[in-house]
Amino acid sequence: MPHVTFKNLNGQGITLAAVIDFPAGFDESRKYPAVVVSPPGGGVKEQTAGLYARKLAGHGLIAIAFDRSYQGESTGEPRQLENPYISTEDVSAVIDYLTTLPYVDQDKIGAMGICAGAGYSANAAINDRRIKALGMVSAVNIGQMFRNGWDGSVKDADALPYLEAGSAARTADASSNDMATIPLAPLKEEDAPNAELRGAWEYYHTPRCEHPNAPGYTLARSLTQIITYDAYNKAEAFLTQPILAVAGGNAGSKWMSDDLIARASSKDKTLHVVEGADHMDLYDVPKYVDEAVSKLAPFFLAKLK
Repeated sequence: MPHVTFKNLNGQGITLAAVIDFPAGFDESRKYPAVVVSPPGGGVKEQTAGLYARKLAGHGLIAIAFDRSYQGESTGEPRQLENPYISTEDVSAVIDYLTTLPYVDQDKIGAMGICAGAGYSANAAINDRRIKALGMVSAVNIGQMFRNGWDGSVKDADALPYLEAGSAARTADASSNDMATIPLAPLKEEDAPNAELRGAWEYYHTPRCEHPNAPGYTLARSLTQIITYDAYNKAEAFLTQPILAVAGGNAGSKWMSDDLIARASSKDKTLHVVEGADHMDLYDVPKYVDEAVSKLAPFFLAKLK
């Protein structure tokens, strides 16, 4: 499981950090299919993305989990920026790196992600034809979530105050060394609006899976990119690759997986519902993760053959 760093060629002067997991009996003289695993918004490779990468490698795939630009062990300033357009490009930057490895089959590369990472992976698949198959776990289209709420009940136009707040934050940031922040998950247990999002607090801020590189917040200035972003933009025309979305039957976010499946032009698209699981359960609860991997691994092996 080597840690690697490589230049991101997307013009920001950033070096990305990642961990590569290899299948048992790995032989550098052979070529293998590979999957890029993108973490949730604000998450890092040591958390759920790394867990899924290890499990996919256990099924014979090369899998690489990475830290996005401005986050984790990747470089870039300001820290904890969550610009979804750059996060989408990061997926393709990891693929750039994979194409330089002699043991990766350039024609057999897939992408998957968890939460916002699933949305970024979908957006990357729309833009980047090197992605031959798309997997999603607890998918979140981060623009939809911020515009329309966790359950999709808020109208787009009602998100205008978020754009105003993001714009004001940018003005304040320009004359201050302390940039304004907003939570990506509840920072305190009492901030959680429901039991499902209490799980997000528990995941990021207790020994369940806390990590010093994942503080659980982003910069308020990010709102000016997030609110108008659509991870599924032009999916109706260009998202033609095979798709497997895995969502919890009890997940408040499931509507965003439903939306991608409805919008994608792919003729090979499946939604697998994990009964009894909510959004966060699919991050690290063993029986739910194992069920997700039991679908994802054969999916990638079949579509990347």
